[in-house]
Amino acid sequence: MQPANIPNVISILKKEIKRFKTPYVTEVAAEVKKDPFKVLVSCILSLRTKDDTTREASVKLFRLASTAEGIARLPQKRIEKAIYPVGFYRVKAAALKGISKELIVKHGGKVPDTIESLLTLKGVGRKTANLVVTMGFGKPGICVDTHVHRIVNRWGFVSTKTPEETEFALRKKLHKRYWIIINDLLVTFGRNICRPISPFCSGCAVFKYCKRAGVKKQR
Repeated sequence: MQPANIPNVISILKKEIKRFKTPYVTEVAAEVKKDPFKVLVSCILSLRTKDDTTREASVKLFRLASTAEGIARLPQKRIEKAIYPVGFYRVKAAALKGISKELIVKHGGKVPDTIESLLTLKGVGRKTANLVVTMGFGKPGICVDTHVHRIVNRWGFVSTKTPEETEFALRKKLHKRYWIIINDLLVTFGRNICRPISPFCSGCAVFKYCKRAGVKKQR
């Protein structure tokens, strides 16, 4: 796929994903009017966890506390109980409590709005930092998860080995106007059409633009 094809592909995907469910973290950002702390918490809970489970856990936790100060005061066991059964719920409960305390001590209880500052928080990686910056603050960032990494490589738009390499490749090659929306589009597209194994190429609206790099079996 050539850079010149991207505007058409983005336009097509915007229409295509309307048929499918929106990723939960995106819903959180819309519902809470860009509350960066809730976006951060929901993003951490969503790692290696299905959307429905993330949604339920987030709702239960936010009923108990929805600020850094509130979560810092909660006993870790209570956080664990609220977010169960998200993946690695004990680890995430400890991370959320630790991050909340760190935000209070270093940032006055507020979530920082730069990727560099977010990465100093223990338990926050580049995917989460980019998502908080884009969804929580509306600032440019490129959130690369397994779907984004797989699809842009499958298209032949980039040739990278890790999500982090993909992020930096996209920062150089993808026009800035598409940075914020690329994650939402490709996560939904990747879950429903461009799946990891045996993607639905026969029903793909951007089939003609795709090199199908690494695709051995398709439907």
